[in-house]
Amino acid sequence: MNDRNNDILEKIEVFIVEIGVSGGSIRDLIKRAIADGLPPYQVFTDGMVKGITIVGQKYEKGEYFLTELIGAGEIMKEGMEEISPLLSSTNVKPLGKVVIGTVSGDLHDIGKNIVKMLLTSVGFVVNDLGVDVSAEKFVEEVRSAKPDILAMSALLTTTMDSMNTTICEIQKAGLRKTVKIIIGGAPVTVEYGEKIGADAAAMDAAQGVRICREWMDVGA
Repeated sequence: MNDRNNDILEKIEVFIVEIGVSGGSIRDLIKRAIADGLPPYQVFTDGMVKGITIVGQKYEKGEYFLTELIGAGEIMKEGMEEISPLLSSTNVKPLGKVVIGTVSGDLHDIGKNIVKMLLTSVGFVVNDLGVDVSAEKFVEEVRSAKPDILAMSALLTTTMDSMNTTICEIQKAGLRKTVKIIIGGAPVTVEYGEKIGADAAAMDAAQGVRICREWMDVGA
């Protein structure tokens, strides 16, 4: 790779990390990279994914806040609209498949939507079931879609038990060994995740995405 290629990839990475403070657009940077002859997948992994990974690390360290996380996610979303058709044409395999939803009795979706946006931006195919999702619906989707990961969200302590119910139903259906389960939301703790048999509990969106990437053997 020549210095020019390194430069444009770094510009894409920095643009995302700095939430577009330098002006311009992520679309223009991606177009320049492609015009310079860089493969779409390299633009995605060595530019975009590197950038959003640094944003996630800064968020986990407390250097960035929710505003920055959402802002970077929106830039990634715009970038994905530009790069996705090119990735599809090169038959790039998705990082993995995730089924996500807010559990039964809970109508909150802000956290879930942020996780979905970040998962999509790093290469996952995400099937969003929405809010107030019953255990039966989760089981049905795990059976039919055969995801690598099931992600459940709850914002209310009164709805957390729905996570336990869902995991129990997945076990009864004989599907537990087929899928990794991660839970998240304001009242969720690592201890609760262990208690109900989840594979992981994420304290925030960035950590959740990092865990999912690690499960798919992709360093974060």
